[in-house]
Amino acid sequence: MAGIADIIKQQVASVAGGVEIPSTIKNQVLGGLSDSILGSLTQTATKAGGVDAIKALVTGKTSAASSPITALAGQLFAKNTLKNLNLDNALSGKLAGLLPTIIGKVGGFIQDRDGDGDVDFNDILLTLTGSGQKQSAGAGIGQTIAKTVLGSLFKKK
Repeated sequence: MAGIADIIKQQVASVAGGVEIPSTIKNQVLGGLSDSILGSLTQTATKAGGVDAIKALVTGKTSAASSPITALAGQLFAKNTLKNLNLDNALSGKLAGLLPTIIGKVGGFIQDRDGDGDVDFNDILLTLTGSGQKQSAGAGIGQTIAKTVLGSLFKKK
């Protein structure tokens, strides 16, 4: 299974295909959209209440258009990408306007991956690490460390 970064890149490429982006900056724009979304998810996941915000987004309790995750991705994209490209306002607006659609599609990939009947911390972790099944005793050390560190960060029992 693809990791979240791969899923984001796929959705960015798919959705951005409808906007005419000059070929000289296309890779920067697509990379900037992907980085902004991944950065927003990562920053949100590390904040108090962040996992709940992600859960609200992926379960449909919060729409992508009104999600603080989308707002943060927009801020990151404007600061780290659009500012450096000096695009006209119309194209910048179109590109930033893609974020709710992309995030909505990405959110659809975070599902009940551990089979316990709900979307929870473990499901988010499994999506972020690109795994499609429960952590086992033989799980990679990186996943084990990530789970331990993130689990303690979110005070998961």
